[in-house]
Amino acid sequence: MITVCMATYNGEKYIEEQLESVLMQLHSNDEVIISDDGSGDSTVDLIRTFNDPRI
Repeated sequence: MITVCMATYNGEKYIEEQLESVLMQLHSNDEVIISDDGSGDSTVDLIRTFNDPRI
């Protein structure tokens, strides 16, 4: 099992591309942990659009 940890703050410009890239490289038993530091943009909303149990 691999765990990828990502930290983000107001990352709406990049978060979708980053997550797509990471998820393409992971297997079904791996996971992604995202720590958002109180973003004021739509970063968290964009993350929630990913329907992937690895997140």
